[in-house]
Amino acid sequence: MATFVLVHGGGHGAWCWERLVPLLADAGHRVFTPVLTGVGERFAELTVDVGLETHIDDVVALFEAEKLADVILCGHSYGGTVITGVAGRVPERIRELVFLDAPHPRHGEDLCDASPGGLSVFEQLRREVDGVDLTLFPEPGIIAAFGLTDPADVEWAMQHLTPHPMKCFLERLDLADPARVAAIPRTSIDCKETLERRGAMIRERAKAADRCYEIDTGHDLMITRPRELAEMLLEIAGIPIAAR
Repeated sequence: MATFVLVHGGGHGAWCWERLVPLLADAGHRVFTPVLTGVGERFAELTVDVGLETHIDDVVALFEAEKLADVILCGHSYGGTVITGVAGRVPERIRELVFLDAPHPRHGEDLCDASPGGLSVFEQLRREVDGVDLTLFPEPGIIAAFGLTDPADVEWAMQHLTPHPMKCFLERLDLADPARVAAIPRTSIDCKETLERRGAMIRERAKAADRCYEIDTGHDLMITRPRELAEMLLEIAGIPIAAR
């Protein structure tokens, strides 16, 4: 039995894993889907102070509360930055890092450094509400960027997506021991549609992972291709570290 922790991306929440979780759980694995402070189901908790470190704290707190170890830690999109920060805090508890259509950030970088071009998207959707600098407001343009085309998926997502604090994308990743984080096995699962649009640096970092997969779909792969994604994650769970 493996333990999966699935960390959602910007503006999302635990709801986005609804189709994936049963596929992993039915195979006998434990699955945790923490909601990051101030977004998704916890949007009411949003304050001006919520940033990347807040979200790293959220996931580390889950590790502590559930006494998790040997974890396959997955991050979608912005969640890739969060899981890298978590790996910097509790590297001994992580079996593998899995980046789901996510950049691979390094020490001292923010999300926009690790994903050049992202800043222009965030700026287009950026505005202040009640003193909080927010972006990724749910609207047709961002739905298209998430790769959702099925009308039912679009309606479902629009009911649940929330804006996201801009601070999260501008706060730099601070790793106490970057070399130890880099030593953790990592898998990159990328969406063909978004990988083709990304710059050379993002593609090179993705291809440098220990294992690489591609899914022919848009960015929100856990919604559009949950079964294919589950098969890849189950393959990772079935391969012990010593066998690699």
